[in-house]
Amino acid sequence: MDFKVILIEVLIFAALFTIAVFKGATAKDTVGKIHNYPEDIQEEYFKTHPRVDTSYRSKSVLLTKGLGLIVFAAIFILCAHLAGARTFAQGFWFGVGMMVFLGCYDTFFLDWVLFANMKIFRLEGTEHMDEAYHQKWFHLKGILFPGSLFGLIVGLITGLITMWIH
Repeated sequence: MDFKVILIEVLIFAALFTIAVFKGATAKDTVGKIHNYPEDIQEEYFKTHPRVDTSYRSKSVLLTKGLGLIVFAAIFILCAHLAGARTFAQGFWFGVGMMVFLGCYDTFFLDWVLFANMKIFRLEGTEHMDEAYHQKWFHLKGILFPGSLFGLIVGLITGLITMWIH
């Protein structure tokens, strides 16, 4: 596999992911994203807005996460192919590696640095909750689980399709 190609793909993916997250985070519709906020922020938000189910069993969360898995797998299958992956193991580790990168980038940079400090991303009615937006453990738990499970699923899909193509 060509590691220069992988590095370029990682940089392009990070830029596109950042644009997508910014666009989604600043959208008026909160139903598909409210589950990504700590519980105390959700509770404050629901004091002035209609309550929605934010559990991982809700239709909106399952749809959002399921669609994300499919989109990431499709992107990573193409990227793995362009980087020269030909076997299940190469595709699997490429997909898992990209998901680990994505989880770390999202958690340590987007969540801990940008979203914690930029009020434009705060939910209406929670703008005053500075301390709540700096909850590092909430985001770290998310990358560990279900993030690691998502990484394995995307890795399996990427590996299987890579193997099937070649």
